[in-house]
Amino acid sequence: MRPKEDGNVGAVARVGRNFGAERLVLVRPRAALGPEARRRAMGGIPLLTGARTAASLDAAVEDCDLVIGSTDLVLGRSTAFLRRSIDPERLGAIVHAAEGRIALVFGPEDNGLSRGELESCDLIVHIPARRDFPTLNLSHAVGILLYAVHRSEGPEWEETTPAPERLSLAGQEKELLLRRLAELMVAADYPRHKRRGLTLLFRRLFGRAVPTEHEYRMMLGFVRSIDRMRKKRHG
Repeated sequence: MRPKEDGNVGAVARVGRNFGAERLVLVRPRAALGPEARRRAMGGIPLLTGARTAASLDAAVEDCDLVIGSTDLVLGRSTAFLRRSIDPERLGAIVHAAEGRIALVFGPEDNGLSRGELESCDLIVHIPARRDFPTLNLSHAVGILLYAVHRSEGPEWEETTPAPERLSLAGQEKELLLRRLAELMVAADYPRHKRRGLTLLFRRLFGRAVPTEHEYRMMLGFVRSIDRMRKKRHG
């Protein structure tokens, strides 16, 4: 809605291409799409060059089944329903379960969607941010919401890049390493009253890091090497 900077529109086209946006509609843009828009669009040039303009929000979304507006203002549990909102995670779940054409509507960079425009939206989404500076750059807000929609398809979706490898817990290797470390404490004459606390420290550390089975085995190999060296030196 009423974008002020053509460079921001170019950045929106780029992030839209990243996450599979089908089309870009500009409602009463205040700047022509010039070289800066094309420079910032980069791989999003097809989306940018195919963008169309509309005279009103109603005209822009006339063929859409669900219209979702974005706002940086929320009123919590107020009885004023205008700004009752959901978060991006909930948005992803709703879009995943829906069939039909969905429009994401963003306001201009300086003052967001108007009251009347918000009233025309079926749903409002808010991106939580710092209370003292809750307003995001236009393309950043677009990217966050499109990412939520994109990820709602799941990590196995053929149209997405692979998600990070899931970590398999290795409980047996963890307990074996903790026992070996405890034995090494005894062999090293580590103070008796500190051993329990150090073992717990290692357990909490491993819990936060979630090492893989291979990583545990590498650490076990290192502990064994230290133990062999110690035994060799002491005959």
